[in-house]
Amino acid sequence: MSYFRVTDWDAAYTNGAYIVDGDQWPAAWVEPAKSFRDRLTTAGRAKLDLAYGPAERNRFDLFLPEGQPRGLVVFVHGGYWLQLDKSYWSHLAAGSIARGYAVAIPSYTLCPENRIAGIGKEIAAAITKAAELVGGPIVLTGHSAGGQLVARMMTTTSPLGETIRKRIRHILAISGLHDLRPIMRRSMNEQLRIDDAEAKAESPALLEPVETVRLTCWVGGAERAEFVRQNALLANIWTGLGAATEVVVEPDKHHYSILDGLIEAEHPLTRALLAE
Repeated sequence: MSYFRVTDWDAAYTNGAYIVDGDQWPAAWVEPAKSFRDRLTTAGRAKLDLAYGPAERNRFDLFLPEGQPRGLVVFVHGGYWLQLDKSYWSHLAAGSIARGYAVAIPSYTLCPENRIAGIGKEIAAAITKAAELVGGPIVLTGHSAGGQLVARMMTTTSPLGETIRKRIRHILAISGLHDLRPIMRRSMNEQLRIDDAEAKAESPALLEPVETVRLTCWVGGAERAEFVRQNALLANIWTGLGAATEVVVEPDKHHYSILDGLIEAEHPLTRALLAE
């Protein structure tokens, strides 16, 4: 009988070093994101740097489809709560926009200036502000740390107001980090400062989902084993608590290429995101 055990948490949760040419990301997203923003700005369908709070990074970009939006998609970026901003991901709105949805992409105050709990409150404020501008159903999606943040919105201790929660039709967490306790064992926790209390309060896998939640957990088949495990973990636990859940492992995709599907209107990832 063989057993598996994590002994090096930094290695278990490191992505780029285990991907061929993995050091090209996140820089590889900069140009396509800028090109997409420029194109929609020229078309009059981009509203950039909209404020949702008082902090410097409390800003979001809103991309609009042609005609009246069918609803709102909010994409929350990853970067281990320590890196990046909204400017890297604009092109990922393309698939949803082609299907008639508006897409909001917020930045947020990063750790160590912020705590993960504080980031969650900022994301709730960003969703609320974007929802004031776009009517209809709301769909939340996020990548990696962003997967944790969007799942957190549909728990019984969510920082999101009830009125907005009732509009949320679906959450699609991509390669999400849903149990923060292993991240406490990473060297980066010197900056994140996750402690036992915060891990229990902010890990979606340790929280109760609201009764109305529909959750899809999506991960790449070529990702690190811990991301595949965490992806299945949340759906497994929430299913037992009454949530409607689905787990998808997309073959051959790694932690960065897994996002490519959001660019295409007919890709299974975009179709799953917007399924009614």
